[in-house]
Amino acid sequence: MEKEREDEETEGRERPEPLTDVERGIIKDTWARVYASCEDVGVTILIRFFVNFPSAKQYFSQFQDMEDPEEMEKSSQLRKHARRVMNAINTVVENLHDPEKVSSVLVLVGKAHAFKYKVEPVYFKILSGVILEILAEEFGECFTPEVQTSWSKLMAALYWHITGAYTEVGWVKLSSSAV
Repeated sequence: MEKEREDEETEGRERPEPLTDVERGIIKDTWARVYASCEDVGVTILIRFFVNFPSAKQYFSQFQDMEDPEEMEKSSQLRKHARRVMNAINTVVENLHDPEKVSSVLVLVGKAHAFKYKVEPVYFKILSGVILEILAEEFGECFTPEVQTSWSKLMAALYWHITGAYTEVGWVKLSSSAV
């Protein structure tokens, strides 16, 4: 019975390919470099996200009217959210050996963004792309094609779990023109 329910919940959603032990090691190694400057990297990610996808700012009353990247960079609220994003990714990376823990963390993120913040789930896919873009730019020397593939698989898994939480809570798409 439980298996049937799980199949129904994931119907129409292809589960991403699981990470190998080697890929988990690659992610942990590269993340250690990224996390050493986590707030700055997080701020860079969010600024790029908001500059390229300004409609995403609608969910942030504290800085939704900011247009200037320099003003965004100085925003304590944006910095605080950048730390939250980076700490959530850190929790995932630290627990890659424990799929249940990863899933529970991401389900909490998904449910909060669905219920409390009413964020269209497409923004997680967009943010994943921005994260990959910034990591490749900022850490290009270690962001080889193999590393890129590992991180792409991780971002696909994050998106899958988060959107699974949206499905679980009965999320109804608000609009088709979110971006």
